[in-house]
Amino acid sequence: MSKDAVDTARVASRTDVTQSPADAGDAGYSKDLKARHVNMIAIGGAIGTGLFLGAGGRLHNAGPALAIAYLVCGVFAFFVVRALGELVLYRPSSGSFVSYAREFLGEKGAYVAGWMYFLNWSTTGIADITAIALYTHYWSLFTDIPQWVLALIALAVVLAVNLISVKIFGEMEFWFAIIKVATLVGFMLIGIFLLATHHEVGGHTPGLSAVTDHGGIFPHGMMPVVLVMQGVIFAYAALELVGVAAGETAEPEKVVPRAVNSIMWRVGLFYVGSVVLLALLLPGSVYSADQSPFVTVLSKIGIPAAGDVMNLVVLTAAMSSLNSGLYSTGRILRSMAMAGSTPKFTARMNRSQVPYGGILLTCAVCVLGVGLNYLMSTQAFEIVLNVASLGIISTWVIIMICHLVFVRRARAGLVTRPSFRLFGSPVTEIVTIAFLLAVLGLMWNDPEVGRKTLLLIPLVAVLLVGGWFAVRRRVSQAEDRELAQLK
Repeated sequence: MSKDAVDTARVASRTDVTQSPADAGDAGYSKDLKARHVNMIAIGGAIGTGLFLGAGGRLHNAGPALAIAYLVCGVFAFFVVRALGELVLYRPSSGSFVSYAREFLGEKGAYVAGWMYFLNWSTTGIADITAIALYTHYWSLFTDIPQWVLALIALAVVLAVNLISVKIFGEMEFWFAIIKVATLVGFMLIGIFLLATHHEVGGHTPGLSAVTDHGGIFPHGMMPVVLVMQGVIFAYAALELVGVAAGETAEPEKVVPRAVNSIMWRVGLFYVGSVVLLALLLPGSVYSADQSPFVTVLSKIGIPAAGDVMNLVVLTAAMSSLNSGLYSTGRILRSMAMAGSTPKFTARMNRSQVPYGGILLTCAVCVLGVGLNYLMSTQAFEIVLNVASLGIISTWVIIMICHLVFVRRARAGLVTRPSFRLFGSPVTEIVTIAFLLAVLGLMWNDPEVGRKTLLLIPLVAVLLVGGWFAVRRRVSQAEDRELAQLK
């Protein structure tokens, strides 16, 4: 059965989405996520360890220009989420961009989108449990416990939360986000007070002199700013969770536009604002990769237990990321399983309407990460973070390609665009794709990390091609079954 015939039947049959889901993987979910859950999932996706921990090393390498890097990457991240938001309002789906890739790019597109996203989150999950173990070792109470044991405990706790119900997941993300936002707001208030009063911070007087007297905005030139782009892009990973979560909320047409539109000012306030503040409080050379920049500032002014508080917050951010990864991959893998491109067990749901099969598959990869922590505890974090960056860039590119095809079909009268739209199409999509591919290409200038990451692309491509030949017959059979049901 041809793919075009299946697509034609889908379009013709889409008369009542609520009675006949366009994606078989959407059936069976509860609608227990509230507006506050989705809004906080959007915040949680925009604020993570990339800011709380990663900004220290990037400030050291790139200087105050890091704020420009966060702003530029944030704008393109907003374009991606805005495009995804439009697709969500066209047709909410827990399969999110995988479901849209199936409709607009065919089964091969959905297959690549889904497995690259799985690569992103399964490796990010390894990074998260590694980070959790490292952060827990900060306290002397846990220093005698092996890193791999702490990683396994963290994975077990978050797995249990995910398997109970989507409502519990939503509540957990809500409070994780509250902790992160409250911490950032508290720090920014302290930083503004230090600036306003010119209170000395570690022997330095806060203000523009912290920038102008130490090399200016680009103390090490443009290249370090370009090289940190990969890490900055990864810092925004998880923004696309809004699209997945929309499939389990009762009123996506109300919730999604508000959540997506709020992302832009959050990026400006929390990322760009906090980095500017950090740059004005201390010279970039004072910050380091092995300490949160917020801890650096607070410890310089003698605030007691600053390290303990920030370590707890960074630990929370890593737990939140792991929680989100299990949630999203479970839904994505179920959507793919219904189309035949993942193992059948990933389509299974428990009594709480949670797709436990896909969640367990992601956990299985994370268990390999526990082994990585056992064998290479000092290198585990860096290894998996590089692989994850390939997954997130490819996911965002696929979202923009899907939106391009969607707009083209809308202009041909085949589909109807919602009032909530990505502006400037097709220029916005093309520029965003070009930017993301440029970030990928510029990674070659970093021989220690970026170049090794790029050399993984041929291996990933071979695995994807081999996997497609293994599942294509099952995918074809699933298409035939779907077409028979639509007749």
